Amino acid sequence: MKLYVGNLSPDTTEFQLRKAFEKFGKVDLISMNGQPHKNSIYSFCFVHMPFDNQASQAIKKLNGKKLGGYLLNIKESSVSI
Repeated sequence: MKLYVGNLSPDTTEFQLRKAFEKFGKVDLISMNGQPHKNSIYSFCFVHMPFDNQASQAIKKLNGKKLGGYLLNIKESSVSI
């Protein structure tokens, strides 16, 4: 399942994201997009998890939780990565 992860801190790293999502299962790919300049407050990425049940758990447990001081916005994505 492909997940859209929005409202990332400008300082969020791929390592931090992988660590957070791997608590719920296998992560195949993290595609960092929209990396802002330090004066911008929004960024996003896509996370691909091969098992839908694990991805659903990640959405349930991480959506609305803080990472780097920002509340994550996570949902299933139809965008190909």
